[in-house]
Amino acid sequence: MRAPIADLPIRFENVTVSAGAVTILDHVTLTLASGPSTIVVGPNGSGKTTLLRAAMGLVKPSAGRITWGERENVPPTRRAIVFQRPVMLRRSARANIRYALRSSGIGSAEQRARIGEVLALVGLEHIADRPARRLSGGEQQRLALARALARDPAVLFLDEPTASLDPAATKVIEDVVRTVSERGIKVVMSTHDIAEARRLAGDIIMLHHGRVIETGAAMSFFTTPKTGEAKKFLAGELLV
Repeated sequence: MRAPIADLPIRFENVTVSAGAVTILDHVTLTLASGPSTIVVGPNGSGKTTLLRAAMGLVKPSAGRITWGERENVPPTRRAIVFQRPVMLRRSARANIRYALRSSGIGSAEQRARIGEVLALVGLEHIADRPARRLSGGEQQRLALARALARDPAVLFLDEPTASLDPAATKVIEDVVRTVSERGIKVVMSTHDIAEARRLAGDIIMLHHGRVIETGAAMSFFTTPKTGEAKKFLAGELLV
């Protein structure tokens, strides 16, 4: 897989996202640059999913602007996203990936090569012809990852991909995240699991009530958080 970086950096400039009278993201300014994985943390309802969807280009700001590689309104051909509960098509694991590639205009010869590569990467080559909807939850999440990676993204957004998985399935997903990050693909992942954030993060974004509370290198965030909210969050206290 290549690791093109044309969509990076992704910049949020005073971005607000609202739904009616509800503000989901509140004047967010941040930059997602190439490099190690960025992990987005925060309490439930803090805006993590909306931040990823906006960075993907699926949600338009109510105010402010988002740029990809210093450009606006860039089609998401070099971005991919995996949701917490991915939808599996009524076909085999292999055919799920083939459908994604065909939809992206990838030719048959290259489809075969990419399908084999990503199935091996996520450890599903032995069940490639099994119906996708009969796979376990962990296997479906790995297939969703393979389907996203087959499109050769520069940036991969993961929305709490291990939230409902057991420890063994979680480890497999985390291993894939490390591998693709080492290959130069920018991973931006949300999680509610602080231990997981410690294991994977190169840098951290913390959200609360749609606002960016703290950003920076993961080591600094975990050892010397700067804000009261971050200190409470890391201590396991409830944020209201």
